[in-house]
Amino acid sequence: MQRFFRETRYLFVCLILLGILVAALFWALSIGTVKIPMDKIYVAVINQLSAGTPIDAMGKGPVHDIVWLLRLPRLILAAIVGCGLASCGVIMQAIVKNPLADPYILGISSGASLGATAAILLGIGVSLGENFVGIAAFIGALAISLAVLFISNLGGRSNSMKLLLAGMALSAVCGAFSSFIVYFANNKEGIQTITYWMMGSFAGAKWENIFVIAPIVIISVTFFWSQSRILNLMLLGDENALTLGTDLHIYRQCYLLISSLIVGFVVYSAGMVGFVGLIVPHVVRMLVGTDHKKLIPVTALVGAIFLVVADGLCRIIIPRTELPIGILISLIGAPCFVYLMVKRSYGFGGN
Repeated sequence: MQRFFRETRYLFVCLILLGILVAALFWALSIGTVKIPMDKIYVAVINQLSAGTPIDAMGKGPVHDIVWLLRLPRLILAAIVGCGLASCGVIMQAIVKNPLADPYILGISSGASLGATAAILLGIGVSLGENFVGIAAFIGALAISLAVLFISNLGGRSNSMKLLLAGMALSAVCGAFSSFIVYFANNKEGIQTITYWMMGSFAGAKWENIFVIAPIVIISVTFFWSQSRILNLMLLGDENALTLGTDLHIYRQCYLLISSLIVGFVVYSAGMVGFVGLIVPHVVRMLVGTDHKKLIPVTALVGAIFLVVADGLCRIIIPRTELPIGILISLIGAPCFVYLMVKRSYGFGGN
């Protein structure tokens, strides 16, 4: 009976979070330079869903264009990015068994930064189209992830500590190369572009990109959810897992590659969005505990809500100006993380 009540409470929490996510989407759709009443947003959404015509069809009115062509794509992208980064934060913290881990800890952010820097200042990948900076960042993030896996397996099988050290080493190398390119490029405009890209933004969201990224993130998060037992074992350590009949080596490699794929697409579509994968998993652990079967779906929902609300706030904090989302998230996340550090009742899990 007690288990039934626990499961019921968990489902109730998930339903509440889904409701909050929908409410946050409608709230964020209504705010901005042009404020739109909720009833007009509802009519625009229902009319488009029932019409079955292309979203960008002409003659549907200004409210439709603002909702469907400007605000909704960026909010859907924000929800997807929040879901993906928060879930990857949970996975990375389990892989390296470190509560300070985030999706970028294994050098992925430095690889993405090097790719973007080379694209902006050296023109590498210009032939790839207008999204060449994002594509170069994606390639850089994925290449560093593969390099981390390769180096961590040299001289014996990789483990959480070798992965962490390999990530730190490659991160330093990528940072050095990025600084080298910036130093010799002497391009003030390019440096400003890199700085703004590093802060993250959803302003360039497009439906065609969302239709690619959304299935990848949703399928990956669902896969991680199905691996909750293995993730719980990772918190106990390799030796304890072996005594229970599970070798974590291949799982760790697989999870890292899938997480890197998610982070690569996030970087491609929105630039560098930090702190989500670090702070959200810790907050959710305080609510539902350390069992990954409950932790992953709730973390995904909270991450989506967090970035949708943050993106809405970025558009209204400074009138007629959009604040880079990375700045706002850092201002919110850092005090919250300090609070978690001093809260004695909080536990990361494992032994």
